[in-house]
Amino acid sequence: MSLQIAGKTPAGKHLAEIKRSPNYKESGFQNLSDTPMMSDDASYWKMLTDFLKKNNKKVPSFTLPSVTTDLIHSSFPQPFIVWFGHSSYLLRIHNKNFLVDPVFSGNASPVSFMINAFPGTNMYGVKDMPDIDYLIITHDHYDHLDFKTVVLLKEKVNKIICPLGVGAHLKYWGYDPNRITELDWWEDTELNDQIQIISAPARHFSGRGIKKGQTLWASFILRTETHNVYLGGDSGYDSHFKEIGSQYGPFDLAILECGQYNSMWPFIHMKPEETVQASVDLKAKIFMPVHWAKFSLAMHPWNESIIRASAKATELSVDLRMPRIGEALILDNEFTGAHWWEV
Repeated sequence: MSLQIAGKTPAGKHLAEIKRSPNYKESGFQNLSDTPMMSDDASYWKMLTDFLKKNNKKVPSFTLPSVTTDLIHSSFPQPFIVWFGHSSYLLRIHNKNFLVDPVFSGNASPVSFMINAFPGTNMYGVKDMPDIDYLIITHDHYDHLDFKTVVLLKEKVNKIICPLGVGAHLKYWGYDPNRITELDWWEDTELNDQIQIISAPARHFSGRGIKKGQTLWASFILRTETHNVYLGGDSGYDSHFKEIGSQYGPFDLAILECGQYNSMWPFIHMKPEETVQASVDLKAKIFMPVHWAKFSLAMHPWNESIIRASAKATELSVDLRMPRIGEALILDNEFTGAHWWEV
């Protein structure tokens, strides 16, 4: 493994600056609520043995369907979103391209032979991307911050928005520090007179090695004159969703993690039913579940999360919209996509 892939954590003046954050305590960043990495009855040994057990349902037995969309010359009504599987997606709004957590290398780990993309889910790459006005990184885990992808994207990216400390990785990989804006929770930046981005809490953790919490993790609120979108990143369920919904909602769209959960780590990822409830807490008109259908990072069947989320959304009358990989979801139009994950 190349040491470059791991990146660099903040040091020197950069570290001194982020230590002033109220969310940095003792030796790293902390969640708003006490957040153990595992439940009381779990252990790393049990986690490892369960993960290594053979389970044919963790990975689809067929090539997942996708849509080929010309993103460079697209003329869809705005705003629209195109999902690339897991937590990667392109959002075009107010004539600006926002690319979130792109992972196009085919795996979600520091080594190429682990956590490989499902068949049919790696159809898009850097060459298919338009010029990116804003690259948004929610945290520095390998399934959200992909070394190979961000290095190849360098010439296409104008500005980067990320949580505190994440810019250290990007600078190490050759990005101009002047193009990087790091935000603490509840900080905002005006992109122009029509678009504002606000960093908001999430209940998760960070780290690309043994030591955790050296960089911050976040969700983001994208506000324009006409639309309000919540970009969830990774998060366990907690009261911050209601707080964000009360302060910044309602949202036209909430994009929330829905997958890679387990009873052994109940605080850092949501169960599907909690994800739907989070969309209700946020006062979202439309809910789009991500963080599934590309990589297996837990023990549940590959499509269990969307099946459970769909059932809960029906129960709570939530408008869940789940396009295929590469399929444009036009926010202001009706969406009648089929349940393509049902087999």
